[in-house]
Amino acid sequence: MDNGASSYRRFLEGDKNGLSEIVRMYADGLILYINSFVHDVHTAEDLTEDVFAKLIAKKPAYSGRSSFKTWLYTIARNIALDHVKHKKLKNESSIDDMYDIADKTDIEKRYIKSEDMALLYRLIEKLAPDYRLVLLMVYIEGFDNNEASRLMNKSKRQTENLLYRAKQALKKEYEKEGISYEEL
Repeated sequence: MDNGASSYRRFLEGDKNGLSEIVRMYADGLILYINSFVHDVHTAEDLTEDVFAKLIAKKPAYSGRSSFKTWLYTIARNIALDHVKHKKLKNESSIDDMYDIADKTDIEKRYIKSEDMALLYRLIEKLAPDYRLVLLMVYIEGFDNNEASRLMNKSKRQTENLLYRAKQALKKEYEKEGISYEEL
């Protein structure tokens, strides 16, 4: 599987179904990924639309040096970080922030189907931001350590250490819930 590269290539050649396939494959994951930066599901949904709008309007070149998924998530990260930077400059706050918890539950129901995965996701949300991000990318989204390193702007060694510490922190969260999880 090429993770969307052939769909993007078809889209660039004029096949609108190519973009539809990319949206179908990546929209939910991108919302969760972007939400880890902006902490607002509505904003994450809007920024996910911005990612796809950028593909439509600017048609950036995909070089193939990384997987298509890594390339797409890099675009998403840049858009999310730009948003965070501009939000800090404006120092804006929204009443929508009050509804953040309910919206996360909606995303969980749609994206994470089993009860075990829902529990895992709730426990991951309790972790430090870098821990959440590395666990989300590696175990939920399926990025390998090299891709996660690139997306987090860290060395592979830093990412591996971060992943180890994140798993230890997650194990402690499981224990707080009264669940012994030997495989972590």
